[in-house]
Amino acid sequence: MRKDGFYSLLDQIKHDLQKLQSQPELKNVGYVESVADGIARLSGLSEVRAGELLLFPHQIKGLALNLEKDNIGAVILGDYTQIEAGDEVESSGEIAAVPAGEEFLGRVINALAEPIDNKGEVKGEKKMPLERIAPGVMARAPVNTPLQTGIKAIDALIPIGRGQRELIIGDRSTGKTSIALSTIINQKKSDVLVVYVAIGQKASTIAQTIAVLEKHDVLHKTIVVAASAAEPAALQYLAPYTGCALAEYFLEKGRDVLIIYDDLTKHAWAYREISLLLRRPSGREAYPGDIFYLHSRLLERACRLNDEHGGGSITALPIIETQAGDVSAYIPTNLISITDGQIYLDPNLFYAGNRPAIDVGLSVSRVGSAAQLPAMKKVAGPLRLDLAQYRELATFAQFSSDLDPRTRQQIERGSRLTELLKQPWDKPLAAGEQVALLLAATSGLLDQLNLEEIDLFEETFLNHLEIHLTPELEEINRGGWNEKLEAKLKKAAEDVLQQLRGEKKISSYSSAPQNKESNNSAEEKEEN
Repeated sequence: MRKDGFYSLLDQIKHDLQKLQSQPELKNVGYVESVADGIARLSGLSEVRAGELLLFPHQIKGLALNLEKDNIGAVILGDYTQIEAGDEVESSGEIAAVPAGEEFLGRVINALAEPIDNKGEVKGEKKMPLERIAPGVMARAPVNTPLQTGIKAIDALIPIGRGQRELIIGDRSTGKTSIALSTIINQKKSDVLVVYVAIGQKASTIAQTIAVLEKHDVLHKTIVVAASAAEPAALQYLAPYTGCALAEYFLEKGRDVLIIYDDLTKHAWAYREISLLLRRPSGREAYPGDIFYLHSRLLERACRLNDEHGGGSITALPIIETQAGDVSAYIPTNLISITDGQIYLDPNLFYAGNRPAIDVGLSVSRVGSAAQLPAMKKVAGPLRLDLAQYRELATFAQFSSDLDPRTRQQIERGSRLTELLKQPWDKPLAAGEQVALLLAATSGLLDQLNLEEIDLFEETFLNHLEIHLTPELEEINRGGWNEKLEAKLKKAAEDVLQQLRGEKKISSYSSAPQNKESNNSAEEKEEN
């Protein structure tokens, strides 16, 4: 009995061995020669490609960047202190890629697309390469659809189109991130998805940004890629490419995406640190020779595709920090030459209370009115002219007290337009509301107000429009414009002015210059 059972078991083993077909598995394996400061020197990996993902012990990954004659220089994407000389390292055979999918919307992830918000794992539907050749000219479509920021000064004077790359540049603490957040908040009711990449910021600052997005209910359509200042330089270097790869997933599906790189100055610093540790030859300001290519290959991936390729778009808003307003520094000039325009924030305007502190003279959009609604084109023309005249005349007015009535009127109107363009960062306005306000200003209706009365008029006028002219505003938002709409908006502005005068909340003078003269005459009478 025992003998029969033994032989049956032996027969079963022989049968299983005959079915087993072993196949040799080839692995490209090398060894760590040295490791320090997040950089590993490797030997034995003869077939590794640049940008290939490497597998270290303890489930730590690395990226091959330097392919030298006798060794490989790789950056370690994790805790390099766990890796020692002599450790075995394996080539993955894959160029670095990250998972992407709809599940990432509303999540906070790191530069390796791993969730860091304690809301569970995210698998993703598809692997997207971190590095990718930008779409060619024949795959692109002209930029002619506006991306509304909700900021009057930008949408009217420096319009941004879907597929454009518009640089936000300025000194530290001048409102660069505020403009980006305002633009994100304004996408709440639009079909635009958002990828926000935080590079080299304090963890507390990133947490505050996420809290703002949650408060305004836009986090559900936003992906936050966070590489804080505490992260290794390698992760700060990868973060923008991870964000761009996620945006390209939606681009392939024909969706419109807004991606914000906050900021590329710290990205350049991280790349400089990595390059110096890899012993690459340094150039100007110790940056490596390919620092321009670092950002150009990233920003060129922002585009608008034609209908044959899905019709999606990626709009990039890179942010750059200047030192003492020096826009001619190395990294700022690189970015200015790559992008399709820039929004320059002047610290003097910021500290004077003009917020957003946009210097209209130094800011430019190379797409121009091609990316504006018809109604916005109508009011932006006179607005641009009035502000240009104001800037020119205001300089001369400082040296002369005796001005002719026409010059004084232009200065008065310019000062009121400047006051009207002030706006809280967390209160973006729809296109129709902006058009109505700017039309009232360029038509001369606000010339009747004192500067301190502009805010009251704006608040009252917007409430009036919401109650009485909502269909008209929606028509403007859809791209409609005609003389009938224009007349209705002007009539509404006049009604609000009359209402405020009747309630004695504003002065009843017919124009600002007369107001000043009448005040002078009243003072003279009192003195007499």
